[in-house]
Amino acid sequence: QVQLQESGGGSVQSGGSLRLSCAASGYTYGSYCMAWFRQTPGREREGVAAISRRGGMAYYADSVLGRFVISQDTSKNTVSLQMNALKPEDTANYYCAARVGYCYGLGGFFPYWGQGTQVTVSS
Repeated sequence: QVQLQESGGGSVQSGGSLRLSCAASGYTYGSYCMAWFRQTPGREREGVAAISRRGGMAYYADSVLGRFVISQDTSKNTVSLQMNALKPEDTANYYCAARVGYCYGLGGFFPYWGQGTQVTVSS
């Protein structure tokens, strides 16, 4: 069983930066796709970025490409999301998610989820 715990959310002004982290436990080896999703009330959950634990191939939503960077430290089983040039429309609850296998874009079924961390960007 994979457990995920996010941290690093908060409030920031437009143009600012935040870094989210996701600590994963319950697995050590194998191919996993680690991803960040976000959701605001009344809207569907949106894939933001994903990275393959093996190989490190990364994928991004068009809305964050060039502003967000996903990275990982496999020795510590952590995945981070560096968010720069934040906009009010980035305001959402951000979730870390995982599934077995390589990432192929931002799609696929993710059975493992963290509790989420709130990011609020004010104009």
